[in-house]
Amino acid sequence: MPRINLALQGGGAHGAFTWGVLDRLIDEEDVEVAAISGTSAGALNGAAFKAGMAAGGREGARAALDTLWSRMGALADMRLPAWMAGSLSLTGQVAKAIEYSWPYSMADAISRMTSPYAYGPFYANPLEPVVAGFDYEKVCGEGGPELFICATNVRDGKIRVFSGAEITTDAILASACLPNLFQAVEIEDPRTGRLEAFWDGGYSGNPALFPLFTRHLPDDVVVVNINPLERNELPRTPQEIQNRINEISFNSSLLRELRAIEFVQRLIAGGNVPEGAMKKVLVHMIFADDLMRELSQATKIVPNPYLLNRLKSAGRAAADVFLAGHKDRIGQESTVDLRQMFG
Repeated sequence: MPRINLALQGGGAHGAFTWGVLDRLIDEEDVEVAAISGTSAGALNGAAFKAGMAAGGREGARAALDTLWSRMGALADMRLPAWMAGSLSLTGQVAKAIEYSWPYSMADAISRMTSPYAYGPFYANPLEPVVAGFDYEKVCGEGGPELFICATNVRDGKIRVFSGAEITTDAILASACLPNLFQAVEIEDPRTGRLEAFWDGGYSGNPALFPLFTRHLPDDVVVVNINPLERNELPRTPQEIQNRINEISFNSSLLRELRAIEFVQRLIAGGNVPEGAMKKVLVHMIFADDLMRELSQATKIVPNPYLLNRLKSAGRAAADVFLAGHKDRIGQESTVDLRQMFG
């Protein structure tokens, strides 16, 4: 049975794409997910998948993911009225309607001029009820795949990876903490006893790949990429520029780790390291860049139900294409040409 590790990127509401990917992988009964590294929305998807798998196998994982995203779609936000979403048949039209809407523009402007700390006692993280609803006995237990959650230490800028009993409501909220929207999440460092503040893991690992390199885990890492690596057109409007800055920032840590993997692959291929001294990681990617280029930073933070379902469908389709074309290569070779990517 092919065994894989999953690396789940963060990207707010665009994480519904990963929901679709996982939903399709659940159908593939001869593929086992051994471990998951997730950041932000990837952390939520990973926690739901693991808890559901531990509680009820594959159908339990499917049910847990469906529950997560039904709750995400019900979050209070500035989403389009249902009649308007229905009247816009193309994903890009819905995205533009959100991005250029007066409510979103006002909220975006306010977020750039005020701090989430300005709300004082009225502050509440809208994700907390969703994240607190996970069954942490299952999330932290031994059933299902191993789970790693990534967050960024505000003080030193370094990544912290939570696993096992360290994964709590606060750890997942920290992984998804955009500092212009949410107050930093404070968690005690068990080594020092110091209370540390954390922001979104995407700044330092989106997601971190290195926890998946341990010897007992399979060689194959499947990255579910929800931030486009390339955009051919030069961003010109303020919205386009800010959106591309966001994409580049949240892809940078992943690209650094992929470059390191490519370097190690060359060392191994050239016989420059003793056999078995370094793990030969096989890299795969599931993505839908054409769709993601129609979306924007605005659609990441506005969980519009129309777009969530569109993203889920796209995730299932992308996973189906990957499995049809590359399933037989799992355990044999990478399906991403890293040398060409960084050449």
